[in-house]
Amino acid sequence: MQMPNQEPVTFLRDCEAVVIPAGDTVEVPAGTHGTITQALGGSFTVYIAGNLLRIAGSEADAIGKETPEPIALPEGADNDDVEALAWEQMRTVYDPEIPINVVDLGLIYGCEFNHDDPEHRTARVAMTLTAPGCGMGDILLDDVKSRVRLIPTVDRVDVDLVFDPPWTMEMMSDAAKLQVGML
Repeated sequence: MQMPNQEPVTFLRDCEAVVIPAGDTVEVPAGTHGTITQALGGSFTVYIAGNLLRIAGSEADAIGKETPEPIALPEGADNDDVEALAWEQMRTVYDPEIPINVVDLGLIYGCEFNHDDPEHRTARVAMTLTAPGCGMGDILLDDVKSRVRLIPTVDRVDVDLVFDPPWTMEMMSDAAKLQVGML
């Protein structure tokens, strides 16, 4: 029986994917059949032969989907606009097993910018994981870094993985708690 929001898919070309939750990179050959189980934040979770694989948005055309549009700053954007866009971008990073973004999960502890040169900003993000041994940790960190780096005028993004304080479910937003049935 097919679950709601699941979509059969056939790979149109060879495609790099990440095995969930191990974090290993594999090549999916053209012609492979699978089922999209989650399509959030521009990336896709695909079920293939008993395995969950994460397909990055940059590879979306391999499964017949559109790649994300480039990010643009509004005309006359100021520092607050850039910082707000950074938080929006981080909200497009989803845990591939849980349909909740890393901000609402409470995994982002902070995001600070150096705006000394408005044409060449740097950002520092403090982030944690739901569990220290999470196999997808590096993938999530890279996603946060690359999504914030897409913002025009942001030249450098450092993501620091921290475990103090340790993550707990109480750090989730009310919306996230509601989504998983905790409220």
